[in-house]
Amino acid sequence: MSVPRSVALERTLYTLAAPVLAAAPNLYPDSPVNTVVQLAGAVGVGGWFLAYKSDEPGTGRKILRWSPLVAAAAIDVAARHTIGWGPWCMDALLAAGWAAAGLMVMPFSRHTRRGYRPALAAPAPAPQLQPSPEPSLVQLDDGADHFTRQVRQLWENRGLPGRTIVIKATPHPGTRHDLSLLLRASEAGRPITGLREEDIAAAFEVDVTDVRIEDVARQHGRGGGPGWKEVHVTPDAAERRRKAPTAHEWWADRIASGPVPGSQFVKEVRDHARRVTHYIAQVPDEMGEPRVNQHVLAAVLKTKYDEGRLFVTVDGNQILVSLWDSSPLAQIFPATRELLTPDKDGRWVTGFLGNGQPARNRVYTDRGAAHGLFVAPSGGGKTQLMGLHVAADALFGAVVWLAAEAPDEKAATLGGYTDRYGVGALYMIRLLRALDALMEIRGEMPWEDGKAYDWDPNLPGCPYRMLSAYLDEFLSAARHGDYGAEIMDLAEKVSVKGRKYGIGIKVAGQSIYVQDGFTQLLCENLRENCIPVVLKVAPKKVGDMFKALGIPPEQTPDPLPRSFSPAEAGRIERVMRGEPEPPSNSNTGGAGWIIESKQPDVLRTLFMDFKAGLDDYFPDTIATLTDYEIRELEARDLWFDWTEPPRPGEFGDEPGDGEDGDDGAPKKGGGGPRRGGGKSATRRDAVTSPRQALEAIKNLSGV
Repeated sequence: MSVPRSVALERTLYTLAAPVLAAAPNLYPDSPVNTVVQLAGAVGVGGWFLAYKSDEPGTGRKILRWSPLVAAAAIDVAARHTIGWGPWCMDALLAAGWAAAGLMVMPFSRHTRRGYRPALAAPAPAPQLQPSPEPSLVQLDDGADHFTRQVRQLWENRGLPGRTIVIKATPHPGTRHDLSLLLRASEAGRPITGLREEDIAAAFEVDVTDVRIEDVARQHGRGGGPGWKEVHVTPDAAERRRKAPTAHEWWADRIASGPVPGSQFVKEVRDHARRVTHYIAQVPDEMGEPRVNQHVLAAVLKTKYDEGRLFVTVDGNQILVSLWDSSPLAQIFPATRELLTPDKDGRWVTGFLGNGQPARNRVYTDRGAAHGLFVAPSGGGKTQLMGLHVAADALFGAVVWLAAEAPDEKAATLGGYTDRYGVGALYMIRLLRALDALMEIRGEMPWEDGKAYDWDPNLPGCPYRMLSAYLDEFLSAARHGDYGAEIMDLAEKVSVKGRKYGIGIKVAGQSIYVQDGFTQLLCENLRENCIPVVLKVAPKKVGDMFKALGIPPEQTPDPLPRSFSPAEAGRIERVMRGEPEPPSNSNTGGAGWIIESKQPDVLRTLFMDFKAGLDDYFPDTIATLTDYEIRELEARDLWFDWTEPPRPGEFGDEPGDGEDGDDGAPKKGGGGPRRGGGKSATRRDAVTSPRQALEAIKNLSGV
């Protein structure tokens, strides 16, 4: 059997060197041969050390390769220090053993030929074409720059994450550690599937959040697609972004990833005069309408939702976030004649929205005279709001009538600036009867050209003025045992037809629920022909209240806070000292919502100073009906002092006229109208509520 030449040469060297190694120390102690052997041993020890320190595989093989030199030096030193050839001729035995071990192991020739494994007594294999070994991936011969070669070396030492190779590495200017990598799959035609941010972060010893993997588009002279990836490792930029982010970065990290998902920052505007900061952003068109979590957004902006400092306006795919230094709803906006005077379109300023815009109402619409709907609990600012509307109507030149269900100081003050004012359900039913008759009267009044038209403020030649009738605490009057059913019936009729004759009905109360007395038709007519204002609703009633106003659930606003004043600091110190908390400032009177469209907007109404007098808010003269209208009402016995007690026969036949009239008490709820001017307590042809049905049954049965 043939052996490789290197094996035969190594065996020959061991055979010849063994006698020299045993004889030289004993026959020629000062011979240069001993020095050469010991130097060779020193070289072997150095080889051991380098093999131990190396990170490359094959450490044991390298140590074994240098072992003959170290063993020869050890035998030479031992032979020099023994007497003669040593006991039992030990020097010769050690040299022979050294040669025999070398002949069997052959460290130099065998361990430099790792792939040589000759088969014993087997036929020689057929010669095959062996592929040439691939060069190291780090040593790609593509003329890469020094930085790329360094990154390739690191990438290979880390085990080629994702089985990829580095094609190009680019450092980011102005940073020490940031770079971008262009990677390709190590095998051509294979997609990159196992590359993870965690593997890259571990290779460069950075956080996972500092790594971003992107797809690579195909370019001229360079491939692309699934077999390529671009990696950005940016620990320095991430550190700067955490400590001092730009406005776009702050929005993307804190807002777009949380309260307003998918939004993109556009710009920030600071209004120093009004002390508010506006943030403008938008979402891509394909995402539809922006979704905003205002509670989370408030926390990100370091405020609380119930402080009333944060307001969000959505316009298509754009978003306006307004953050006030202090809540605008806690401010006082004084009413002025200029703000209350309607413009050419009949609009005037009711208050100001949370975003600072003026909130406007109207005295008329393109359908005719505007109705009104004011909802607020006791102390919510309802009379203040009603006063603003009364002043706006008066400044427009309208005739204003006011009826309150119960005496009220502010309502009485307002009454002094109206054409007619009174208190009680009796006064309210007389007022509504007059409105009902006026619709008939005005429908027959000729205009300047001799024809009759529906009321239009922009059409010349109208023979009468617009008339606004205010009914305060309307639902309480509608529950009146004697007059309530007719009050509701007449109000419903005026809400349907009055606008065509310049008559607007303005209803104020604490509820608009059908179950509380409103008819569905009245509620719908008021809602469709006015801009409702809802003030200071109890949290548990917000959903039902806006549902009754036709607001979809997704547009229903959150309840207003109990106070817009920020909490006073130092509570922990007060607790430690045992001191009481300061009183809460209830400053939500006049705060609520105005509903001009499907989206209720938060507003704070203007403030009328009743204590200082109202002369500055109203015109010098009070508008009244025309003489013709008054004569027609007098002819119907409807124009008199509505505060006087019920007239005989005003609400039905006198007792004694029928068979059952022996009790001597007037029956105010039944009977027919007097001289065509009155209405029965129930209209049998228009029963729209259980209350009216019950009243009709009583009248029919005489109960």
